[in-house]
Amino acid sequence: MRAEPSRLDLLLRPVHRWVWTDSHRRARKLLRFAETEAGGGRDLSRAAELTSDPSLRRLYLRHAEDEHRHADLFRMRGQELLAASPDGSPLEINWLAPGERGLDELDVASESDESLLAFLHLSERAAAGRFAIYGQVLEADPETRALFARILEDEAFHMNYTRKQLARLAPRQQGLRLLQARAGRLWKAYLRLAGGIASVLGTLMLWVQYFVILPPFAFLAKRNARREPPGLSPTRTPTPLEKQY
Repeated sequence: MRAEPSRLDLLLRPVHRWVWTDSHRRARKLLRFAETEAGGGRDLSRAAELTSDPSLRRLYLRHAEDEHRHADLFRMRGQELLAASPDGSPLEINWLAPGERGLDELDVASESDESLLAFLHLSERAAAGRFAIYGQVLEADPETRALFARILEDEAFHMNYTRKQLARLAPRQQGLRLLQARAGRLWKAYLRLAGGIASVLGTLMLWVQYFVILPPFAFLAKRNARREPPGLSPTRTPTPLEKQY
């Protein structure tokens, strides 16, 4: 099975090219990829401890080693780019170029080997497709382009071994397992999108409050303050002295 970009990524190729044009943003994205790969490596090491299948244990450990090596490669390249371009765009635009999401906060201990393999297969296939498109749009940065090409070989192996092992362990239910994993990924994608929209709307509402609603009240408060006489002012309705209130 070859790693190929999705139709959506192919349609968004000009956008991906723009996202990766800024070298400072490119550096920070690579550093974020390094964190994701390192986290995925830790989860896979945990999966190797939990599985009772010796073949899967060896494959998980190799996969974990690959993830940690990818983390080191991404980190080194990101630091090189960051040192060369300390200033740049503050926007990472992660929803357009997410890279690999690792196990995406999956609870490895609560998953069976079949469900974990299905999730890993879909995750690795999506990551391989994205890395392929990233390599295509990085003509101006041959070193980073070569890095993605190098890592893409491992991603293709991860994508293939997870599919083969899933077919070995669940020959009749592999389609169902993939469907369940795909539904889980779609639900988490929806939650990320909803969270992003909520963040944008919250920021917009704060801007409206600070720059649209509050200025008239501040203006009226200052105008009324100018009308007040200096010093202490007597009460407009004198309080009777014969009772407490």
